[in-house]
Amino acid sequence: QVYLAQSGGGLVQPGGSLRLDCRASTVPNGDFEMGWYRQAPGKQRELVATLSHKNTDYADAVKGRFIISRDGFQGSVYLQMNNLQPNDTAVYYCNMKTISRAFWGQGTQVTVSG
Repeated sequence: QVYLAQSGGGLVQPGGSLRLDCRASTVPNGDFEMGWYRQAPGKQRELVATLSHKNTDYADAVKGRFIISRDGFQGSVYLQMNNLQPNDTAVYYCNMKTISRAFWGQGTQVTVSG
């Protein structure tokens, strides 16, 4: 079993920046992909960004503002969020996907207002 521990987030004014961190309790054998998803109140969960050893993918809404990165090939993933806007307000979830399983972090609140 893999557990994902998240940190970061909080309250920021429009135009500000935050960084989210995610650390896995264990690292699985074989290839795996890590990423970030978010869910705003009353809306469906949506992909924010994913990163594997071969590919990087961003949602159109965050391209040019957010940057996803990994700690080498270890089970850590980060999300640098720049020029945050009120529509970015959501609970952000860390994700790890292997060939057979998906694991989720506990969620971190990001609120953009002021």
